Amino acid sequence: MKKVVAIAAGGDSAEIEISFLSAQTVYDHLDRSRFEVIMVRMIKGQWEAILAKESFPIDKNDFSFSYEGKNVKFDYVFIAIHGTPGEDGKLQAYFDLLQIPYSSPDHIGSTLTFNKWYCNTLLSQLNYAVATSHYLRKGEKVDEEAVLKKVGLPCFVKPCSGGSSYGVTKVKNSEALFPAISQAFEFDHEIMVESHLEGKEMTCGVYRKEGKVVPLPITQIIPDGEFFDYAAKYQGASREITPARIDEKSYQKVQTIASEIYEKLNLRGIIRVDFMLVGNQAYVIELNAVPGLSKESLIPQQVAAAKINLKDFFNQIIDSTRH
Repeated sequence: MKKVVAIAAGGDSAEIEISFLSAQTVYDHLDRSRFEVIMVRMIKGQWEAILAKESFPIDKNDFSFSYEGKNVKFDYVFIAIHGTPGEDGKLQAYFDLLQIPYSSPDHIGSTLTFNKWYCNTLLSQLNYAVATSHYLRKGEKVDEEAVLKKVGLPCFVKPCSGGSSYGVTKVKNSEALFPAISQAFEFDHEIMVESHLEGKEMTCGVYRKEGKVVPLPITQIIPDGEFFDYAAKYQGASREITPARIDEKSYQKVQTIASEIYEKLNLRGIIRVDFMLVGNQAYVIELNAVPGLSKESLIPQQVAAAKINLKDFFNQIIDSTRH
């Protein structure tokens, strides 16, 4: 009997459009010989199963819905929501209570990796190299001189929780710092000001196959603009080279660090670790617990470079997280 799989799509953040693109990729490639696949749209508390272009409200008491007089329950959830509530641990805690398995790290791993500053602070404690950063909370008085003394110029201002580069600004002079901080606070109540690292930008997907942690081929990112922003990620304003054209020692180092972090933080499913390679030093920029899976996204490119088809890859993700 086929397992009923929900693809959770939408969410309550600015990344909703990217979520639907990722969800469509998953929907198109899940193995229909094993699974009955149903898209579940989850926006601002309104959750609906989509069948034959009709929508059916989800009962949040047990994550089920009624269809043709029957109560349909899900055996598994493939989370394709970027941002809250799919990437910050909220949905994970909910599904844990209902004992429904899902594709991402658990609620602790998701919460931790979602907040860039907390995550980088922990990674620093684990002796991984990260950029120097300064944490700011909304409403606090900002000593701009002290911030710039710590991180230098140029620097980046980022919301602590968020993705797709929404609210991120590269600051080149002191006059631009306050507007950048104000913009970042429009996306989150916690932000970070981070030192600029001059180097080669890399990203590496990691997943588990038959109990073993496996790194995917590394992608090197060469943005047309100042950094890997929304246009670079989703509108073609970058060159993405997979596998990355770097020396073998650096290549192995990046894959090793990504794999170690996956294990040390007890992560699950598919994650992506972003790096800046400065000389021979690999700095961790951030972790993505629910990375993009759209046609333009990096993980599908890395899967293709590994000569794995997406149907088999998603089978591996489900098989490694269904218990």
